[in-house]
Amino acid sequence: MEVLDFVVDQEAQGKRLDLFLTEAYGEFSRSYVQKLIEDGFVLVDDKEIKKPSRRLKAGQKITFYIPQVEPLEVLPEDIPFDVVYEDEDILVLIKPCGLVVHPSPGYSSGTLVNALLFRIKELSGIGGKERPGIVHRLDKNTAGLMVVAKSDKAHRSLVEEFMQRRVLKRYHALVSGLLREDSGTVEKSIGRHPVDRKKFSVVEDGKPAKTEYEVIKRFEKHRITFLDVRIHTGRTHQIRVHLSFIGHPVLGDKTYGFKTSSVDRKILNLMGECHMLVSYQLGFYHPITKKWMDFQIEDPKPFRDVLNFLEDAEKQAS
Repeated sequence: MEVLDFVVDQEAQGKRLDLFLTEAYGEFSRSYVQKLIEDGFVLVDDKEIKKPSRRLKAGQKITFYIPQVEPLEVLPEDIPFDVVYEDEDILVLIKPCGLVVHPSPGYSSGTLVNALLFRIKELSGIGGKERPGIVHRLDKNTAGLMVVAKSDKAHRSLVEEFMQRRVLKRYHALVSGLLREDSGTVEKSIGRHPVDRKKFSVVEDGKPAKTEYEVIKRFEKHRITFLDVRIHTGRTHQIRVHLSFIGHPVLGDKTYGFKTSSVDRKILNLMGECHMLVSYQLGFYHPITKKWMDFQIEDPKPFRDVLNFLEDAEKQAS
């Protein structure tokens, strides 16, 4: 394990610990530095500090332990997924509904990571043995575009792009009810649900989150609205929480208020276990070339099947 020592100078007086180390070392993204701090890899004046936001004082000694990247132990599995773009540094893919992104309690196999290891010989190891190459994620029952890092350098750069909100993320959503406004913005902080710790909710002391939406079409017969959604932040379950907060939960999202009794049985059969939420556009600066890259896909099944059903039903009703 590599050990680095730093001394806080006058210019860094009052600076956050995570920001100081990110600027001083430069090889790791701020989010990864935060994780290392929380995991006990940083000492301030020889005392373990696990708070990334700790404010520093001039003259303090910072000891930074650099852990070796753990060897990948997740087994490769032949699980199909569609690739939109690939080069030596990144891969852009379409994650299907029902596929968990990385191993976690209850999902030791059958994940996107298992599939990636089968297809790609080299993946960034920064995410550790359970999350190689994973820069961001989509929920299990959400489908759509994701970018994966094949090199550590690409991984660090992409994580920074996401943190600095320089990534374009647009979704299509089918939600319960008919929205009155043609467009709107939800700018409410999100944090852990005060009672159910597995859920998230709008809370005053949460992290800032901003979601914009625009109505594409209202399906009057079935009282469902088709939305184009853009998120400016990447909080866990952000779209699902924000749309539920304004009274229009995503179809299929029972966690955040969707009622099966609110839609036609035929729609439920078409949906299966999927949320009617698709990441259809993803734009970012290439981590190596710095060229802007913009990817868009057609809505995959079963979202497209439900949309076609609604379109047909609306025509018949008119």
